[in-house]
Amino acid sequence: MSLKHVLFFSAFSLLLFSCVSSKKFKAAQAKIDSLTAANAKLAGDLKNCNDLTAQDANQRATMQNQLDALNKQIDFLKANHDATLKQLQDLSVISSSQAESIKKSLDNIGSKDAYIQNLQTELAHKDSLNMALVMNLKGAIGNLDDKDINIKVDKGVIYIDISDKLLFKSGSYDVTDAAKAVLGKVAAVLKAQSDIEFMVEGHTDNKNYARPPYLLDNWDLSVKRATSIVRILQKQYGLDPAHITAAGRSEFVPVATNDTEEGRAANRRTRIVILPQLDQFFKLLEKK
Repeated sequence: MSLKHVLFFSAFSLLLFSCVSSKKFKAAQAKIDSLTAANAKLAGDLKNCNDLTAQDANQRATMQNQLDALNKQIDFLKANHDATLKQLQDLSVISSSQAESIKKSLDNIGSKDAYIQNLQTELAHKDSLNMALVMNLKGAIGNLDDKDINIKVDKGVIYIDISDKLLFKSGSYDVTDAAKAVLGKVAAVLKAQSDIEFMVEGHTDNKNYARPPYLLDNWDLSVKRATSIVRILQKQYGLDPAHITAAGRSEFVPVATNDTEEGRAANRRTRIVILPQLDQFFKLLEKK
């Protein structure tokens, strides 16, 4: 074999080895990129869960303090009644009917104690349901900027705040196509909870911008924006209109100062309020 042939086969082998190594390297790099992206998503989900857990813990701590105070009152009344009843019985200064009346009072206190424990259990169950619903909403919406959409629980009520920058053009109540996609994700979660009732609230800042003649003032604008959202949720996404309320709050329920542009932007929003089921709450309060 000539030297030229030897050199040719050597170069060909080296080139073939380089191609195979390059393919393996690219495949490994692609796998690393995929794992890195998955890790970043999991980290974001963990942060959302931790934030909600901390918020829920504060609310539960307040409620627990109130229940502890009631339990202390009950313990005090029990001890006081027990001591008084024993003293009176020992002195034989009360009749059997009076003793029976005091005994019934003690039994009522015991029932009140069981009632409070039942309330505590029901409240814990409600908190768990709210947490699950919030996590479902956050998972459906994805990683939108908190300035555009914010989901929170306050005193047992779930609020979904969507900025008007995302929903509407300035001074308009026509919903943008991008906003309709977001509303569709929210609607999918709400539709899965058939017994949920909610209210759509329109909010504005305190500025009176130049507006078309068919808009009278900020009251009018806030109401029309709320009803625009309600129509989409009903007609495009099939939510039961009997479970929806539309409301306009104008400029009178701000979440920030109207003295700065940033504050006014925060106040221009549409809020979806998941309404508490008051009928179930009142049934819970009824004495058995």
